[in-house]
Amino acid sequence: MADATRDVTLLPPADVTLALAVDPAEGLSLAEVAARREIHGPNELRATPPDPAWRRFLRQFADPLIYLLLAAIVISIIAWAVDGAVGLPVDATVIALIVAANAVIGYVQENRAERAVAALADLTATRSTVRRDGLLTTIASTELVPGDILVLAEGDAVGADARLLTATALRVQEASLTGESEAAEKSPQPLDEPGALGDRANMVFKGTAVARGVGRAVVTATGMDTEMGPIATLLDETESEPTPLQREIARISTTLGLLVVVIAVVVMITTALVNSVRTLEGAVDVLLMGVSLAVAAVPEGLPAILSLVLAIGVQAMARRNAVMKDLHSVETLGSVSVICSDKTGTLTKNEMTLREIVTATGRVVLGGTGYTPVGEVRVDGDVEATLDEARRALVAGSVANDAQLSQQDGSWEIQGDPTEAAFLVAARKLDGAHELSSGHDRAAEVPFSSERRMMSVLSRHPARGHSVFAKGAADVLLERCVSEQVADGARPLTPERRRELAAMVEELSCQGYRTLGVAWRPATATEAGTFDEPAERDLIFGGLVALLDPPREEAAAAIREAQRAGIRTVMITGDHPVTAARIAADLGITRPGDTAVITGRDLADVDPAALTEAARTANVYARVAPEHKLRVVDALQADRQVVAMTGDGVNDAPALKSADIGVAMGITGTEVTKEAGAMILGDDNYATIVAAVRQGRVIFDNIKKFMRYLLSSNMGEIATVFLGVTLGTVIGLADPANPGAAVVPLLATQILWINLVTDSGPALAMGVDPEIDDVMARPPRRADDRIIDRHMWQRILGIGALMGLLSLVVYDLTLPGGLLGGLDRAAPEGAELDTARTTVFTALVIMQLANALNSRSDRASVLDHLFTNRWLWVSLAGAAALQVAVVYVPMLQHAFGTAPLAWSHWAVAIGAGVVVILVEEAVKAARRAGARSTREGART
Repeated sequence: MADATRDVTLLPPADVTLALAVDPAEGLSLAEVAARREIHGPNELRATPPDPAWRRFLRQFADPLIYLLLAAIVISIIAWAVDGAVGLPVDATVIALIVAANAVIGYVQENRAERAVAALADLTATRSTVRRDGLLTTIASTELVPGDILVLAEGDAVGADARLLTATALRVQEASLTGESEAAEKSPQPLDEPGALGDRANMVFKGTAVARGVGRAVVTATGMDTEMGPIATLLDETESEPTPLQREIARISTTLGLLVVVIAVVVMITTALVNSVRTLEGAVDVLLMGVSLAVAAVPEGLPAILSLVLAIGVQAMARRNAVMKDLHSVETLGSVSVICSDKTGTLTKNEMTLREIVTATGRVVLGGTGYTPVGEVRVDGDVEATLDEARRALVAGSVANDAQLSQQDGSWEIQGDPTEAAFLVAARKLDGAHELSSGHDRAAEVPFSSERRMMSVLSRHPARGHSVFAKGAADVLLERCVSEQVADGARPLTPERRRELAAMVEELSCQGYRTLGVAWRPATATEAGTFDEPAERDLIFGGLVALLDPPREEAAAAIREAQRAGIRTVMITGDHPVTAARIAADLGITRPGDTAVITGRDLADVDPAALTEAARTANVYARVAPEHKLRVVDALQADRQVVAMTGDGVNDAPALKSADIGVAMGITGTEVTKEAGAMILGDDNYATIVAAVRQGRVIFDNIKKFMRYLLSSNMGEIATVFLGVTLGTVIGLADPANPGAAVVPLLATQILWINLVTDSGPALAMGVDPEIDDVMARPPRRADDRIIDRHMWQRILGIGALMGLLSLVVYDLTLPGGLLGGLDRAAPEGAELDTARTTVFTALVIMQLANALNSRSDRASVLDHLFTNRWLWVSLAGAAALQVAVVYVPMLQHAFGTAPLAWSHWAVAIGAGVVVILVEEAVKAARRAGARSTREGART
């Protein structure tokens, strides 16, 4: 292992690998990796250890109302002790047990949410390519150990601090460490003296990104020993900004908390005055009832339920190949109004097939599809000369190439870019081309970049010596060519011939082909030391190749679905404008008369205001560089659009970060892009984005469902107690045993019981509710829309008031006196008040369970999709069974002050629940009729 006192930046690469006991050609063995991980631990930044389980459990009690309730429990026990400690302090004990049960439920929910988030983090973990046991393999960056041989390429996220062994045109973006916006140039050469972080040109650091080039490096530090280690502490201490949804829920909880406290105080004062409370025990009972009402009415578990529902929903999306890195990004998904998508691989299959080779003498048409190197070869023109030129073109494209084609178990598979792999497949189809491509050793290279749109290599062949081979966009490559291959010789490229080639590119593009050019020239061994962009000169143009990447069958249907949902699809591609226009029309992105294709050159020349205006109607952008993507995003956002942007290359990262939802490609995307995106597509498929938007809307609908349910049900509890205390004596309700006293419709223990059995279960079940309303039949939600708008508040308050009034009616029916009466004779003598309370208690539980069914949709009938959510029915059945138990089990009767009910009492309680459903059904029917009238008016 390395001597910690030695500065690896001052040592030659060979000395560094020797000190770290690793052969750079073989890498570490798996046994050595395991041994080093035991010493150094996982490659993770953990400045602050996670909270222990006991602390997370105690955190469930961290609420002012819970503190007050616990204080009231203590006072109740003290009063019980002062009065002689007769019997057991039943109320205090039961309330304490319910509070503990709620804490356990909250703890379990929080744990489930944390585990779900951790599982998502594993899905989106950064990965690194290493050489181990002589083989290249891709691993999670957390598995890196000192001595690992890192293989770096453009777009890779550097997984650990490492000393460079080799580097070719390598530049690394180190702004996260140094603050420098420009990518730092890297070289494996030893430094003359120790340097500051930004001056260590032969090091790469964890948390940085390869902006360009390739290289190999040996890991020197992992985890908290990296340069990112000290920064991790600061990151842990930085609190994340709450999302709009979190802020709204906090605001609702605070507002509701203040309202409930006021109502609880009114109820307590009214009860104390009417009943002339003068004893400590009586005062404690009033205090317990008021505080219990406040605790039950405020949905303190709402944030935990929200996190768990989001986590469950996001996990379901991940199973469908859409991995959200942040739970709360789901908020934004429902508001997406524009999806900016790459063409290749997202709207198309990314199964490139090289179909035509156009040379100076003629053209070769290749049959076959996919990556199996079998297909008919047809020649138009002089056969011998055209085939010779075509072979040379395929040699250039196959040597200037980083893909691999191999046969595994009888099937052909590729590694690398599908466009490059298409050259390798074509070379095997054309007799002699594959053999001519073999035996080349790469001496140097100028890697491909999205800005240059080409790549070049300096190749060495044992028989043919050194040559430069290049491939790239035809217009870019032609600027570097001076002549054109013709049979065994070359002729100058005249202006007229250049125009002919440009016309050919246009013709092929009109047919939907992607066109590339290939070129070459003789070279010498001396060029290897200085091989860079200036070496891409005096090239011999070898020909045009036409590649076909068919559209995905499901893409057109997904685009139509997005349009139905009010979402525009904008295609952004580096392809020729004519190719882009053809594909866009085929997919239904554009229609006759739409704005013409905007090119990268147009974007470079237009000012921001004009671009914002053009972006309102432009659906196709071609010949676009990554920096242009950022301008498109900014223009759309300036027009108040919510933008989802796809990307795969390292230079797409700024646009993905700027977009409201950055969508990184999971198959072809670089690690940098995956880090920048909010969502990763496991299948690189546009249809998956639309499906994710749909699922995001469903999740957001479900959040509204359980919030409508919880808040309206809690309002029902408030209204029941408030109306019972304030109006009970007015309408003549009285306890036969104490006619002058005010009768409270619910006891403190009963209020908390309702909160326990009706809140979490149904709310969580609604959080995983399947789609009820057609979420794609409405336009995107505005980003500034509140989750609880004026209409929803009206529904919440209306349902709460209805429950309160129905509870008062039930109370009046079952208690002597009052306006209605009649059922009090069904209660045993002396148990009238307990029976009436139990009926109200049960009726309120049933009304809340009925409200759960109502809350599944704002418009659809309760009968629609009635049995599609089995978890909801399980939670409703469980709550009903518990309520039956609390009514009839003697121990629970004593604990909760209940009495057994007759069938007539059950009929009244169930009838109250039916009324809640019928009233809501009438409201929904009116809304549906209003919506139909609006649609018919719009059509006329």
